[in-house]
Amino acid sequence: MAFKDILLQLRSYPDPTSPAAIEQAVGFAAMMGATLSALTFRVEIPNAGSTLVNLMLDIPEIVASERQKSETNVRTLVDLFESAARRQNVAHRQSVESCTTSELAAIVAERARSHDVTMIPVSKEAGLQQYIAECVFFGSGRPTIIFPETPKRAGPLSVDVVGIAWDFSRPAARAVADALPILRRARTVHAVTITQEKTIDTARSGAELARHLACHGIDALFEAEAVGGRSIGQAIEDFALARNLDLLVMGAFGHSRARDFILGGATKAIVADPPLPVLLSH
Repeated sequence: MAFKDILLQLRSYPDPTSPAAIEQAVGFAAMMGATLSALTFRVEIPNAGSTLVNLMLDIPEIVASERQKSETNVRTLVDLFESAARRQNVAHRQSVESCTTSELAAIVAERARSHDVTMIPVSKEAGLQQYIAECVFFGSGRPTIIFPETPKRAGPLSVDVVGIAWDFSRPAARAVADALPILRRARTVHAVTITQEKTIDTARSGAELARHLACHGIDALFEAEAVGGRSIGQAIEDFALARNLDLLVMGAFGHSRARDFILGGATKAIVADPPLPVLLSH
């Protein structure tokens, strides 16, 4: 499989996705030779309040102003996306939907099901983006690439040096399979198992992953690294930064509580503030 149909979710409210994030996503689509579809939203803000509150605060005027902010940001995002895609000669399309913020994540997850991969820019301040990412990688059945909205390094998104967080689990195996189009393009692939953090219930060796990847023409170096008193998320982040990874591949962990997913420790840490682009699958 190749990534030929990529979805990019753009935030229009309260602040728009940064131009740098749009440029990175367009650059990734150009590198993959893919069509890039941008999806953004006119955020509907319900009218609320009572007659007394409206007299004191003019709620209808506030609501109208916030709706206009979203509409203005949508137009800016579409223009920026169009300009970047044309400049980098990327086949593209864009769509705008109207919904409340509570409906937004479910719509993105549904749209993601008919794309090869979904890209979601995330910043520590934009909590809704993190929730959208969770809904997509748990609910779409497709891989998700989250990446820092403010890039940690200059230049286009690269996949020269790629890492794999490998713990022999089903989500990790799914992530590796989904990431094959990227792994084939990498010049260097590092796979790591963080040890002493949890019991890894298998007699299998990480060398088996390297053997499997070699069948796909991917030369991977497998390493084991002790957690050393760190959280699992911090250990993975330290590994990624020490090897100057361009992108990390990892399984998304979580368990369901009614309709919600409670994230595993490593997934929660990475999604909250991704230190680099991360491909996640569940």
